[in-house]
Amino acid sequence: MSSQPPPTSPARAPVRVGLVGYGFAGQTFHAPVLSAVPDMVLSAVASSQPHKVHNDWPGVAVVPDVEALVARPDIDLVVVATPNAQHHPVAMAALRAGKHVVVDKPFTLDVAQARELAALATAQDRVLTVYQNRRWDADFLTLRALLTEGAVGRPVYFESHIDRFRPQVRDRWREQAMPGAGLWVDLGSHLLDQALQLFGPPDTLQLDTAALREGAQVEDCFHAVLRYESGLSAPLRVVLHATTLAAHAAPRYLLHGSLGSYVKEGVDPQEDALRAGGRPGGAGWGVDPREGLLVSSRDDGTVERRPMPNLPGDYARYYGRVRDAVRGTGPVPVTLEEAVELMAWLDLGRRSADEGCALSL
Repeated sequence: MSSQPPPTSPARAPVRVGLVGYGFAGQTFHAPVLSAVPDMVLSAVASSQPHKVHNDWPGVAVVPDVEALVARPDIDLVVVATPNAQHHPVAMAALRAGKHVVVDKPFTLDVAQARELAALATAQDRVLTVYQNRRWDADFLTLRALLTEGAVGRPVYFESHIDRFRPQVRDRWREQAMPGAGLWVDLGSHLLDQALQLFGPPDTLQLDTAALREGAQVEDCFHAVLRYESGLSAPLRVVLHATTLAAHAAPRYLLHGSLGSYVKEGVDPQEDALRAGGRPGGAGWGVDPREGLLVSSRDDGTVERRPMPNLPGDYARYYGRVRDAVRGTGPVPVTLEEAVELMAWLDLGRRSADEGCALSL
């Protein structure tokens, strides 16, 4: 009887990952999250800061550029965590090299680039998907479950906020006047994606943006109104709001429906945990102790107020689905159709802000 282990099948082989970029996104949101997924291995990083990578991941190879990374035969999946303007060319290079690809949000600079990437991935028969990790926020999973259960009846009004207090403009590309910068593509990518997941596409979108901080070069505040006048979600109003000048934040979610309301204060804890050097999988990971509040009316007309514990969040579930998609054993976590549609709505938002009116796709 042979003592040799059986050969590893493609469906069981580890997915070997090459990460492009080891700035904030690569170091905080991608390397530790994907490394927490069984059968997913960080094999190499393209970075100009090898000391920084080796400090966190001593055994991982570091290469100087994208060309060297995508040429490696030991890479199955390339994760693009570069500044936004580089998403399209880096993803194109990886796809042309026959690699599967994850692109950090926003997918691209505009919908034309998104469509080009989608067409190439289809032609190459490669997995291509976008990192929409906030679909696995604790509070978003809870909100989605409440809507599915009909806890507030028919939803008629929804607000989604990410309010921060960062009064000083920082010297980083996200806050400089360059393609792919600004709060709308940064946080709007999350808030708009969540709204589309919950309610589908609206009839119109109207966006207002502003640069409110002294010295701001790009918008640091936005307020979007999505109007649903037809379809299954109508009538409904959705407000998406983000700012960098809110010392006292509005609720993360506010939902009104025909049978009651749901309010959630505070943000999902996973980003702060990752910033602090935490890694998914430990005890209590993704647990948000700040319960929401469900307010509803009883049959006798009295008001019932119930605390609503949060379902646990888990960004690693995103990469678990990527692993399965690469192996051919499951669907991608974010489809190409969803990725392209979101870019179309982000583009429409820019047009709306420029023209000062509500627009439809």
